[in-house]
Amino acid sequence: MKANILEIFSSIQGEGKYTGVSQVFVRFFECNMHCVWCDTPHSIGDTTRHYQEYDLESLVKEIDALWTSAHHSISLTGGEPLLQADVIAQLIPHLKRAGRKVYLETNGILPEALQQVISGIDVVAMDIKLPSSTGCQSYWPEHEAFLKIALQKEVFIKTVISSETKASDVERAAQLAGRLDPNILFILQPNYFEMKNGVIQKCQEFHNSCQKYLEDVRIIPQMHKYMKVR
Repeated sequence: MKANILEIFSSIQGEGKYTGVSQVFVRFFECNMHCVWCDTPHSIGDTTRHYQEYDLESLVKEIDALWTSAHHSISLTGGEPLLQADVIAQLIPHLKRAGRKVYLETNGILPEALQQVISGIDVVAMDIKLPSSTGCQSYWPEHEAFLKIALQKEVFIKTVISSETKASDVERAAQLAGRLDPNILFILQPNYFEMKNGVIQKCQEFHNSCQKYLEDVRIIPQMHKYMKVR
């Protein structure tokens, strides 16, 4: 097994339901999307960027060296970690034997890869990628198939709101989630780089429309950017 890893570090979770908890982050190299607002552009598969290859033993050893009782979980992030689902499938048993929760941060468009590892995941932090926000194609069927699998475990949804985000995309995302579980936590995440461009106001407008389909809709920015941590 060889895992392509950008970095392994301890920090504070800055997004979503678990904002503020301590985690050990394992940032996997490469992503299958190139969102225009991506805050980790070095993770998109540019092989001129530095990443490190780990075998399973060295990966577990580095995680163990960072772990303390203060940590909530291990965050598998990226890039897109499910591009290396075979690695995750081998890593999870070691994390579980050590009594550690596994927290998956994902773009939510690889349902087959999720199926490989879902039994060992504790929390799924799933993005819904709105085409008007990302500048990429739409992935509605993939998101729906992904969420159906993720609902086997604890899952919440994040979707980034930018100045380009269309109300029709947000409503479609809320409808998709509401059909499968109207009680799922649905987070509108304003694009940090456009906070002065009216994205908070857009989030407030979208919040009202989403509540037609969902019981728990929240506006939560990327708090790690304000705390100046990774």
